[in-house]
Amino acid sequence: MTDKEMMALLHQTLAENLLARVKDPEAKSSDLNVARQFLKDNGIDAVPVEGSPLSDLVATLPDFSDDTFDVSELKLN
Repeated sequence: MTDKEMMALLHQTLAENLLARVKDPEAKSSDLNVARQFLKDNGIDAVPVEGSPLSDLVATLPDFSDDTFDVSELKLN
């Protein structure tokens, strides 16, 4: 196996394992963060297209630029 083939296999294996972790209903925030960083490191980003899960997520976020938004409504965790 060449170095290039080994790196490709390692990359594929990491991606498959990260996908399994993200799909797990008990995924931890650290699992999601590792997957997020993996995507970022590989130049993968997404644009929220209407009707997509990402668009639905964005729609649930408050509009912080709205003058009527009450910051005191935010809960600290």
